[in-house]
Amino acid sequence: MSRFLATATLLLSITLTILITLFCAVPIILAGIIKLLLPVPIVWRTVSTFCNFMMYCWCEGLAFLLCLNPDLKWDIEGLDGLSKNKGYLLVCNHYSWADIVVLCVLFRKHIPMNKYFLKQQLAWIPFIGLACWALDMPFMKRYSRSYLLRHPQHRGRDVETTRRSCEKFRVLPTTIVNFVEGSRFTEQKRLQARSPYKNLLPPKAAGIAMAINVLGKNFDKLLNVTLYYSENSKKPFYDMLCGKLTHVVVRVNVVEVNEELHGDYINDKHFKRRFQLWLNTLWNDKDELIDRIKSPNKNAGC
Repeated sequence: MSRFLATATLLLSITLTILITLFCAVPIILAGIIKLLLPVPIVWRTVSTFCNFMMYCWCEGLAFLLCLNPDLKWDIEGLDGLSKNKGYLLVCNHYSWADIVVLCVLFRKHIPMNKYFLKQQLAWIPFIGLACWALDMPFMKRYSRSYLLRHPQHRGRDVETTRRSCEKFRVLPTTIVNFVEGSRFTEQKRLQARSPYKNLLPPKAAGIAMAINVLGKNFDKLLNVTLYYSENSKKPFYDMLCGKLTHVVVRVNVVEVNEELHGDYINDKHFKRRFQLWLNTLWNDKDELIDRIKSPNKNAGC
């Protein structure tokens, strides 16, 4: 692709992204105002359904934007058997902002709309907080161990706050997404974190452990998603905007959420070690899978 065409595609992509986002965000914010002014269950359910539809429209808009990458090829495995009527906890490695686009576009017709755990402080940011609240994004309030030692009367309030935020999901199937690395992968970050993995940052277990503890049996399965951009690994999001994204590899592994994964990660040291070991094992398998995907002499799905 010529530099002129790439620049033109970049400008077009940015413009369309802004327009699509505004087209979907404004109705969501207005619906949030209605939800705020009319705290009636039937109104809230109607608003939630409408906002999920607008979120789906946004995902469709992103799918349209991906058409600006004419040479894009997908290599996908593991979507069989998923359902929009079941609840999922989705964990994924994190390379780029492109990951969010890929997850939204790929799963929009297979599982419930993605939700992201947010810090409770975000709820008070004008417009953004209202839109996230209207979309039923669960807000999480957490206390550190040192804070709980000074204020033992607050023990358990973080879980209870999050549980109330997620109460609606008991009757409405949803998908909670967690990038457990906590940051986008770079080689510099890998070295700084002294990561034992070749292609990943060390996983942080607190968020996913909290989600399982709060929502319990609401998750039918855990989706362990592995992403890799075979020919655009350095700057996939920029290449996507320029129309130069060429190959996206996605592997979905369905994992049972058994009783051993339920527990108090914050206050139970034994459970914390056991859960972190389980997640580290999951991440080690993911690291080996990415190595196999990167190998030119092996099939990407091996």
